[in-house]
Amino acid sequence: MEASWQYTGDEPIKIKKFLQSLGMGHRLFNDIKKGEGEFLVDHRPVRPTTKILPNQPLTIKVKPEPADPTVAVSHDPLKIVYEDDNWLVVDKPAGMTSIPGPSVANGTVLNRVVGYLLDHQSPDQRPHLITRLDRDTGGLLLVAKHHVASSMISQQVQQHQMLKEYTAIVGGNFTADHGTIDKPIARVADQARRVVAADGQTALTEYWVEGQGEGWARVRVRLHTGRTHQIRVHFAAIGHPLIGDTLYGGDTSKADHQLLHASRLAFLDPFTRRELSFTSPLPANFNDIMA
Repeated sequence: MEASWQYTGDEPIKIKKFLQSLGMGHRLFNDIKKGEGEFLVDHRPVRPTTKILPNQPLTIKVKPEPADPTVAVSHDPLKIVYEDDNWLVVDKPAGMTSIPGPSVANGTVLNRVVGYLLDHQSPDQRPHLITRLDRDTGGLLLVAKHHVASSMISQQVQQHQMLKEYTAIVGGNFTADHGTIDKPIARVADQARRVVAADGQTALTEYWVEGQGEGWARVRVRLHTGRTHQIRVHFAAIGHPLIGDTLYGGDTSKADHQLLHASRLAFLDPFTRRELSFTSPLPANFNDIMA
């Protein structure tokens, strides 16, 4: 894997500091430093302590990652909405699991991406899911095609700089068009459920009401933190559980799974320094509820 950037600063800067400003994590830098790749300035190999001058190009070369033998390969189809040398954006249908686990060992998004990379003879064969969705939540997922991309995007993930918006159909009606839910979320011992609890992790959800009808409301939701089941727990906590959500008390007479869809994803591409933004249309069963 090879990537290059042009340094546009006014003063010389160490390679490590420049790469950290782009998002690279310490672990990847140290791996390259220890021989898993190399640094090049003006196309010449240099030491990791080298300083880059204004307008000089920096290139990193990193050994490709072989496939993980513990991850099964699936050649089942994927709906890919974007691809370049570093990223895949996948539109996952509700009902598909994101990663393998005890109950689903194959056919997940990760298994299918591995098969896709193998089919296309990618030198890197160990993809990294940057965002994940519950099995019954559909929509956009970001996949890093190699560990360099995974490292470069990690800062945006940790600092919640990636824009993730969802569309949900919830029970009941709202009197205000906009609101926030700031309630800590905690695990329930030996259960998949999460609950609002004083000793939980900080969780902040913002929403906009985009339409309402008899017994339902369509809300656009933006996550400012990334807790498990955050949207589902938060809306249940304010008396508006998602329609179809069996785990959190939603109305199951109109849908057999939670009506939640990852409808928008945007992030700053650390390789090109351009914003990439994607949207996904709502599944038909959402529109059926609102008809």
